[in-house]
Amino acid sequence: MTQAKSKAGTALVTGASSGIGLELATIHAEKGGDLILVARSEGKLTELKTELEKRYQVKVEVIACDLSEPDSANALFEQTQAKGLQVDALINNAGFGGHGLFHQRELSAEQAMMQVNMITLTNLTHLYLQGMVERNYGKILNVSSTASFIPGPLQAVYYATKAYVTSFSQALAEEVKANNITVTALCPGAVATGFVKAGDLEGVEIFDKAKTPRSVAECGYQAMQQGELVAFNESSLKFMLNWITPLLPRKLVLKFSRQAMEKSS
Repeated sequence: MTQAKSKAGTALVTGASSGIGLELATIHAEKGGDLILVARSEGKLTELKTELEKRYQVKVEVIACDLSEPDSANALFEQTQAKGLQVDALINNAGFGGHGLFHQRELSAEQAMMQVNMITLTNLTHLYLQGMVERNYGKILNVSSTASFIPGPLQAVYYATKAYVTSFSQALAEEVKANNITVTALCPGAVATGFVKAGDLEGVEIFDKAKTPRSVAECGYQAMQQGELVAFNESSLKFMLNWITPLLPRKLVLKFSRQAMEKSS
C-alpha cells in the first residue's frame, strides 16, 4: 500500500548516515518531508530514523545498502517499489575519495570509487527518473565537488568522477526541464566530514578551513528547491573556477592542483 504523501514529498538520500547526507536528510525532515535513508550502516540509519521521526513527526524508511556493489541500485529500487514508496526528490550524496599516486593505489579501491561516485549514481538516477517523468515532477540533487572543474593529481580518479557528475547533471537538467524536473549539481569545496579520514587526506592544508556539513547541505538543499544547475557554497571558489582557472595555462592549473593536494606532514 502506498503511504500518504507529506507536503514536502519524499526524499531518498544516499550516504545519509553522516556528513552532508545526514544534514540534507535533517533539513528535509525540518521542512516536513518524509525520507528514505540509505547507507551501509543500518545501526546509524536507525538511530537517525528514530530521532527525525520523534522530532519532526515525519515518516522515515531505512534501507541498508552497499552502493559499491554493482547491482546495488537495482536492489535499492526494488525495495522501494515493494514498499510502495514514491521518490519525489532523489539526493545522490554517497561518494568517497582517496589520496595518492594512481599507480600506487589499489585498483580495487579506484573501481569501488567509480562504482559509487558515478555508476550507482547514474543507475539510481535512471531508475527513479522514470517515475518522475510519468508524474511530470521531480527534483534531483547530485553532490559533486569543486574538484569537478579541474584535473586532480594525487586524487586523479576522484576528480574525474566528480567531473562526470557535474557534466551529467547539467546535461540531464536540459533534457528533463520540459517535464517539470530539475537536476542540480552541488559543488562544495573542502568540507569537514569523515571524507577526510576515509580518503587519507589528513595533512592536506585546504581541509584546515573546511566548511561545516550543515552549511553545505543548506546551500545544496536551497539550490535543489530553486532548480539551480550548479551550486557553489563559496562565492570565491565559484569566481575562481568559472572566470580565472579557464584562462590559465593547463600545466599551471595542474601544478596548482597538485600543490593543493600535497600533504604538509
